[in-house]
Amino acid sequence: MADGLDGNCSSQLYRTDFYHTDYDQGLVHLKVLTQHSAPVECVISGKDMEPVCINGMTNSELIVSLPDFHPWTPEDPFLYLVSLKSGVDRVSSYFAMRKCDIQTAPDGTQRFFLNNKPYFQAGVLDQGYWPESLYTAPTDEALTADISRMKKLGFNMLRKHAKIEPERFYYHCDQLGMLVWQDMVNGGSAYKHWFVTYLATLMNWNHISFSDDEKHAGLLSRLHPEGKDEFRREITETIAFLYNHPSIVVWVPFNEGWGQFDALAVCEQIRTLDSSRLVDHASGWFDQKGGDILSLHYYFLKLKFKPESKRAAALTEFGGYSLSIPGHSCCKKVYGYKKFNSTGTLTYGYIDLIRQTILPAVKKGIGATVYTQLSDIEEETNGIYTYDREICKIDPDTLRKWNRALKEAGECKTYADHTTDH
Repeated sequence: MADGLDGNCSSQLYRTDFYHTDYDQGLVHLKVLTQHSAPVECVISGKDMEPVCINGMTNSELIVSLPDFHPWTPEDPFLYLVSLKSGVDRVSSYFAMRKCDIQTAPDGTQRFFLNNKPYFQAGVLDQGYWPESLYTAPTDEALTADISRMKKLGFNMLRKHAKIEPERFYYHCDQLGMLVWQDMVNGGSAYKHWFVTYLATLMNWNHISFSDDEKHAGLLSRLHPEGKDEFRREITETIAFLYNHPSIVVWVPFNEGWGQFDALAVCEQIRTLDSSRLVDHASGWFDQKGGDILSLHYYFLKLKFKPESKRAAALTEFGGYSLSIPGHSCCKKVYGYKKFNSTGTLTYGYIDLIRQTILPAVKKGIGATVYTQLSDIEEETNGIYTYDREICKIDPDTLRKWNRALKEAGECKTYADHTTDH
């Protein structure tokens, strides 16, 4: 499920269209697009297996059976290598056998499953800012370093927030083993913060519903039909661009009402384009009761939710605890949802948050969590790491321990009573 071109490639064989894996049947469907139909040879190989060769025609679907396949997981990110040959053209690529869906867990709640087993997704919000280059990573190594840092801290998921990264980022997630929730790039006019931030928080806490139909377009900053059409086009382009990456397991079209409109229809558009992934149709609030996820943001008020019979519950943003470290911060201004004055007090604040609020919620039915956030970004000093990535502001052993506790609870395993601070 990744499209990496390598070797000789002329205008004849110009891309693989998709790898669609059927985990339960042990099949991979692939289609190679060319200007004119031509014979194509496909060789699939992997560690400790005899290569599988299949011949067919371009622009037609090829189906390959892998009866004893090796699954992909963050802990074991096994990738099948693919060699395609048509005439003088050669393309090297890869795909993975993995399945992410929602099923009923042993505790009776709807939870996230990976490869037909309960799998808790412990994630962080990743906005991908860099002090030396802003929205573009300074080097390829910088991308891999962020992914590796989070894996070492016990996280297995990144929510890529408010941007689309260069494809190298997703390649590294495939290779290193990191699940990705991918946000669409939201648009619209200037946001009415009093509504989409403050009032929306109160409405969500009190379970007050709100329709994102045309009569509320002004409140959600979506007045222009041309902007809506552009957003729909960009959804199609985003999914086509990233479809083949096995690390991506969830699409997130809207966040906290930013430019939100017709979320149910947008969700169906995404399902039509890609039925293999889950959809968080309205992250945070303005839930239209669609998609696959009851998506909750928790920063201020008491966390309240009821597990549902069809959708899985996820805490798609929480924390945001702030610590500004002189010499490692971009701005004098400090932004965060709770401020601390040392790494020690921040660590104890994190422990208290997980132990008192998050772990009980996971036991009740929360199947994924997203801590805000991976690193500081400008005045947002609520990162696990400083903006320059030089200091981990929360004790690493503490992060690993509590991520382990969340995973055990979220996967309905027998877990110890975690009562100590470290």
